[in-house]
Amino acid sequence: MGSAETPVAGARVVVTGAAGFIGSHLAEAVGARGATVLGVDRRDPSSDANAAANLRELLGSSGFTYLRADLRRAALEPFLEGADVIFHLAARASVRESWGDNFEEYATANLCATQRVMEAAVRLRVPRVVVASSSSVYGRTDGTPSRETGPVLPASPYAVTKLAAEQLALAHAMRAGSVTTVIALRYFSVFGPRQRADMFIHRVLRAALDGQPMRLFGDGSRRRDFTYVSDVVAATVAAGAAPPRSQVLNVGTGHRTALSEVLAVAADLTGAPVPVVVDRGSDGDVRDTLADLTAVRAALGWEPEVDLAAGMSQQIAQLRKEFVPGAA
Repeated sequence: MGSAETPVAGARVVVTGAAGFIGSHLAEAVGARGATVLGVDRRDPSSDANAAANLRELLGSSGFTYLRADLRRAALEPFLEGADVIFHLAARASVRESWGDNFEEYATANLCATQRVMEAAVRLRVPRVVVASSSSVYGRTDGTPSRETGPVLPASPYAVTKLAAEQLALAHAMRAGSVTTVIALRYFSVFGPRQRADMFIHRVLRAALDGQPMRLFGDGSRRRDFTYVSDVVAATVAAGAAPPRSQVLNVGTGHRTALSEVLAVAADLTGAPVPVVVDRGSDGDVRDTLADLTAVRAALGWEPEVDLAAGMSQQIAQLRKEFVPGAA
């Protein structure tokens, strides 16, 4: 597997959810480091504009192959066989949408698909699976930094499925005779270019740029540990090459910012106020998220590098190109 920084050039890497926000950035990063990358996603870039935009730099590039497949039904072993690392990022996201009739979709996409990936990985003796989990598993906290060994009290169906998926993957790693190790990464509020349109910082910046009001859930006092996508990718790549030990690690910054402060940063960076329509908080929202980074520093030697304003500046540049008429 090479150093603790990255899989060696020539390693065979599988990225599930490769047409997504974080998955596409990850596939680009491991490919740039010389790995052969198979990107797997159920979205068709020929008909899905978001998938096409996310995959723009990858499709047709040397060393990258895209496979459209649904992990809940496809035969997995043919494309997982021979993998050095599986980065399992495929999931159905969004806390708010996970309630009610949507739950079955969340359960199958987040839990059943993970079960099938892990069954295949253990049978094929894949050395490492990195599973994307979420800070939402901590639920409502007392405001102190969340530690991996602390309580988990998921407050939404989405969070329940993410906790179940990471624990399921770890259970497979503990099976008798398994050589597969698992690192589950609890991502904290990832933002950056290509962020999903329903996510907070995207909505803030879009409102600042086009002047159309955005919905602000609550009074703006909720605080989040916002983590830039390149930092998340760096931690994820490092997890793919870390020593063979299964564990859960936080990926955040160790700092939190109130939503109202994000609005102020956006106004400062764009030179325009952010118009908002205040709405009540929704089920599953939590007041604070904050990562304790002690374990990830020790395990991966990783530190976040991009602060909120710098990351938002990069995201603004992307949005100006894609959404603002006449912008370069």
